[in-house]
Amino acid sequence: MSFDIIRSGRAVLHVKDLEKSRKFYDALGFIETESDKEQIFLRGLEEHNHHSLLLKKKAEPALEVISYKVRSEADLDHLAAKLEQDGYEVKWIDQQKALGRAFRYQDVSGLPVEFYATMDTVDRKLQQYDLYKGAKVQRIDHFNCMVPDVEAAQNYYMKELGFACSEYTAGEEDKVWASWLHRKPSVHDVAFMNGEGPRLHHVGFWLKDPMSLIDGCDVLASLGYGPNIERGPGRHGLSNAFFLYLRDPDGHRIELYNGDYLTSDPDFKPIRWDLDDPMRQTFWGHEAPDCWFEEATEVLHVHNEEKVELKAAKLKKRKPTFVI
Repeated sequence: MSFDIIRSGRAVLHVKDLEKSRKFYDALGFIETESDKEQIFLRGLEEHNHHSLLLKKKAEPALEVISYKVRSEADLDHLAAKLEQDGYEVKWIDQQKALGRAFRYQDVSGLPVEFYATMDTVDRKLQQYDLYKGAKVQRIDHFNCMVPDVEAAQNYYMKELGFACSEYTAGEEDKVWASWLHRKPSVHDVAFMNGEGPRLHHVGFWLKDPMSLIDGCDVLASLGYGPNIERGPGRHGLSNAFFLYLRDPDGHRIELYNGDYLTSDPDFKPIRWDLDDPMRQTFWGHEAPDCWFEEATEVLHVHNEEKVELKAAKLKKRKPTFVI
């Protein structure tokens, strides 16, 4: 391919009350790079880029865009040309705080996706241990998206964008219910799960160790955020990672995540999980709450900023699919 997508880069979420959001994400241990009356730029302790999470004050909660970093400006141009050749309408955005040239488009599932090559750099806080608090969030890891046709999303991202599959869930007639795709050498940069969509299920952030999840729970509970803990802590069967799912003040779902594995070998073969395997959902066996399967963040159209119309899942609705 004439372009190189590096990794998941940032998410832009709309929130109703910046101060409520600030307090919540501060409790998790995010670093506030900068802010004004309309937005807050957040990053993890080890991140050298300006931000990985941008919160914008708006009337309604929504996902504005999920972003991937490419290797160079040339990669950005080649990728834009390829998408236009495939029939997608690309929207170039030249003026964004801290971000270089970037473009957005609505992907094969209707998700708002952005690609960029450069972002302002800042000092890492990795060894400033005096700043470590809450869950001590280190860096962005992945996106999880609910889409009506998982196989269509998987096929396009693998065949046309160069993603690789680490694990997947399949049901009757080997139909793919969920898929974990990556560009960086870990389990995933994006996962697609079967459901009404397009919607953002969650943004995953990497922690340095499992104990950080426990610390995060303790701090959240002590600050009155106990009800925001939706699921976990627990261990995934898929990916083997330790997890905790939270809902921020606007209902956006955040996953705190640690402990998956290396996927860089070219002969690595995707791991198949059966839809009826109970260890797929949670290695320890406990079930997810219904809201985990049913609720997600609606997404905006990159060209008119209106909410994208939801479509029913192609596969018959069935509760058990589980994506990390």
